[in-house]
Amino acid sequence: MLFALLCKDKPGHLNTRMETRAAHLEYLNKLNAEGALSMAGPFLNGEGKPCGSLVMVKADTEEAAKALADADPYAKAGLFESVEIKPFNWVFNNPEA
Repeated sequence: MLFALLCKDKPGHLNTRMETRAAHLEYLNKLNAEGALSMAGPFLNGEGKPCGSLVMVKADTEEAAKALADADPYAKAGLFESVEIKPFNWVFNNPEA
């Protein structure tokens, strides 16, 4: 099952994001190699700067998706103000359909 992780950065934490980015990308590459990552990328503010993330993961349960979200170096660094986890049905342009 797919889950969308909708992550909103805390205001004024761009430095935290940039300082943790390498570890975050390493984590996503690991998830990708394991087949658990479908897609990921940052949300951008009006100035074109990252202000959150959308991460689409494959997991058996919402609890498993939450565990993946909690293990992200961004989450561990306290970057996120909030993380919503939503089951997702990829209908259009799904490369696996």
